[in-house]
Amino acid sequence: MLGNQLSREIMNSHKIEGLLEIMARLRDRDGGCPWDIEQTFASIAPYTIEEAYEVAEAIEQGDLEALKDELGDLLLQVVFHARMAEEQKSFDFDDVIAAISHKMISPPSPCFRRRAGTRCRDADGVLGDAES
Repeated sequence: MLGNQLSREIMNSHKIEGLLEIMARLRDRDGGCPWDIEQTFASIAPYTIEEAYEVAEAIEQGDLEALKDELGDLLLQVVFHARMAEEQKSFDFDDVIAAISHKMISPPSPCFRRRAGTRCRDADGVLGDAES
């Protein structure tokens, strides 16, 4: 059984590498979970949307404990999609991180674009800079 195969190190991990390893083992064609193995981008897309709505609901309710749990569920969806893409040799989780990091700084956000010695004073100023 897969659960028995997971080492304590992975199960007790609080790092993204542990989550990535769990997903890799769940999707392993030799001993993984049949349900996880048969999933496709299309088959898990509804779950991804559902988790995003549950994040929004937790925010609306002001429930930070639920928000923590729902963000974890949404992160699992990202990891799941990235794992399937990695299996197809398209991209992996590190590429997802690189893509969003690049998007946040290129073209530079208004806060990164400011001259040395100046600061973003408020959100309205940032939005004004972004529109100019």
